[in-house]
Amino acid sequence: MTLARLIVLVFEAYVAAGAILALPLLLRGLGRIDRAAAASGAGFRLMIAPSVVALWPLLLVRWLRAGRTPRQDGGLR
Repeated sequence: MTLARLIVLVFEAYVAAGAILALPLLLRGLGRIDRAAAASGAGFRLMIAPSVVALWPLLLVRWLRAGRTPRQDGGLR
């Protein structure tokens, strides 16, 4: 296996993981990460879907921490 093929395989795995995570994050997790986005419509969620796929590790960590970190105003971070 060449180095180029290995890089492509790693990139494909990264994008596949992001695509798998994007659907539940956009449907459920977005409101827990950002309260302002909780009331957003389907158009906004569709528009940010490519960013969710690209930034999935960061968003996954924020989503996992959201359920455990209470904010001063009673909301979730």
